[in-house]
Amino acid sequence: MAMIDQKTLIAPSDEEIVERITLGEKHLFEALMRKFNQRLYRLGMAIINDDDEVEDVMQTAYVNAYLHLADFQKKSSFGTWLTRIFINECLLFVKNQKKKRKALEENAEKDFHNETPLNGLMNTELKNILEKSIASLPEKYRLVFVMREVDEMSTNETMEVLNLSESNVKVRLNRAKEMLRDDLGNYYKQVYGFHLTRCDRIVNAVMNKIAVA
Repeated sequence: MAMIDQKTLIAPSDEEIVERITLGEKHLFEALMRKFNQRLYRLGMAIINDDDEVEDVMQTAYVNAYLHLADFQKKSSFGTWLTRIFINECLLFVKNQKKKRKALEENAEKDFHNETPLNGLMNTELKNILEKSIASLPEKYRLVFVMREVDEMSTNETMEVLNLSESNVKVRLNRAKEMLRDDLGNYYKQVYGFHLTRCDRIVNAVMNKIAVA
């Protein structure tokens, strides 16, 4: 009986997939997107808090990452590299939105974190309370909170993505928790649910764009 090659039973790493993509296997980029869609969506909502805008920024970040895969030098994990690209795109989007509002002489105090209905099984009122509580945090605390507590990223990865010291990450996380209402409990992990239809929509749009890249 033929021996089974154990290597075939081990899923390739992100870095191995990236290398194969750069050698021409474009279709493998879909697997990377599906792996990181949930993370990017949560972080995008923490910064932008608008479903449609977050999807657009995700697509932009994915296309930019694909076009620059050759620049990925493996100094950090692919997930960290991709997350940095996405956060930069989100912050650029926010900056541009502020410029547009100023140009239109809109109220400078207008909060760009508009209420956004989320589809899911949770009670609508409860979802609104949870989303509003997290969205009300100052950005520097909210982003660390979502990365560490909602998306369960490690302290080291959070430090690397945000270019913060370990003590700063811990201080911001503790401050965020203090500022949240005590009755949130274990419910906050149900915020910003990422549904299959949204995942498919983003993946299909990006794959269509890179097919002609």
